[in-house]
Amino acid sequence: MSVLSEKKTGLTGLMIGLITLMATPAFARSISLKDAGVAFWIFVIIGAIIVLLQLIPAIILLFSFVATMTDLSQRRRLQKK
Repeated sequence: MSVLSEKKTGLTGLMIGLITLMATPAFARSISLKDAGVAFWIFVIIGAIIVLLQLIPAIILLFSFVATMTDLSQRRRLQKK
């Protein structure tokens, strides 16, 4: 396949994707949260709890990474002296 043919294929795929994204809102309906049932709110709350629980190990990893990097930089600085 030539470079021009690959470029046309990529451009065609991009155009189809953009047209699909433009046409999608035509099939959507507006959502009213007043009419949302109890099951919806339970689903949202459980999802929020899952996301918040995933933050705990992420914060632990972040602080351990920062502590490791600062410890390594202090050791290097002490070795140079």
